[in-house]
Amino acid sequence: MSKEKVAFIGIGVMGKSMAGHLLEAGYPVSVYNRTKSKADDLVARGATWADSPAAASADADIVITIVGFPADVEETYFGSEGIFQTMQPGGLVIDMTTSSPILAKRIASVASEKGIGALDAPVSGGDLGAKEARLSIMVGGDEASFERANPLFEIMGKNIQLQGTAGAGQYTKMCNQIAIAAGMVAIAESLAYAKAAGLDPKKVLASIETGAAGSWSLSNLAPRALDGNYDPGFFVKHFIKDMGIAIESATEMGLTLPGLNLAKALYDRVAADGGADDGTHALFRFYFEGKQVAG
Repeated sequence: MSKEKVAFIGIGVMGKSMAGHLLEAGYPVSVYNRTKSKADDLVARGATWADSPAAASADADIVITIVGFPADVEETYFGSEGIFQTMQPGGLVIDMTTSSPILAKRIASVASEKGIGALDAPVSGGDLGAKEARLSIMVGGDEASFERANPLFEIMGKNIQLQGTAGAGQYTKMCNQIAIAAGMVAIAESLAYAKAAGLDPKKVLASIETGAAGSWSLSNLAPRALDGNYDPGFFVKHFIKDMGIAIESATEMGLTLPGLNLAKALYDRVAADGGADDGTHALFRFYFEGKQVAG
C-alpha cells in the first residue's frame, strides 16, 4: 500500500528535522517555507518544493504545519494562499505549532465543514528532540484522525498522547510551557547563586542534576548556558508568545499564575536586551550579568 502524500509547511529549527524523518521513512513530501533556502537541503534529499501553503496542500493527503505565531497559523490556514483554499475533502490537517487553543478549535470547525480531519499536535523536546525523533507530541482531535496520523507521529516522536478533543493538545502544551517557565527561573537562580558563592557552577550542576532537582532543562540547557552557547533550540521570542497564550487562557478560566507572570516579565527583559532570537536558556546569562534586578 502506497504511503499518503504529506505536505510539510514550516522548515525551521524543528520542522526541518521532522520533515526529514518523514522523507527517510519513504513518505512523498512537499515542502513550503517563507524563506525558501531553508528548504534547500530537504529538496536535495527528494522533497518537492511548493510556492505556497495552498500549492503544497492541493494534492496532499495530510498537511503538517509548524510555524511561528498564532497569526502565522491563521494566515497559513485561512489566507488567500492558505491551506483551506485547496485542501480536498478526505484530507487531514495537523498543526504542530504551539498556538492558541481557541484557534485550534476554529481550524477544526472549518475543517469539519469542508470534510477534512484536523488535529492540534504541539510538540516538546526542542531541536535535539526533533533531530533524534524523540519529541513528546500532545494531540487534540478525534480518535479516527489520531489513528490516521499516528504512524507519522511515531516517526517524529516517542511520547504520543491523545489528550482530548480539538484544542486539548494546545492546552496540554500550555501546561508544559508553564512548568518549563517556572523551572527555568529556578535553574537560573540556582546557578547564579552557585557562582555568587564562589562555586564552580559546572561542578554544582554535576551534583544536582541527578537528584531531586533534576529536569530536562537542567541537564540539556544549563550546560549550554555555562559554556556560553545561547544558540536557539527554541527561541526566546517564541517562548514569550507561548507564555502570553497561557496567561490569556488562564485568565479566561479565572486562574491566576503568579510564577508564570514573573517568568514572562523576566523573559520580556531578555528580549528587550536583544535576546529575542537566542535560546530560552539566555535567561541564565541575564542572571549571570545581574540584569534581572534592574529597573
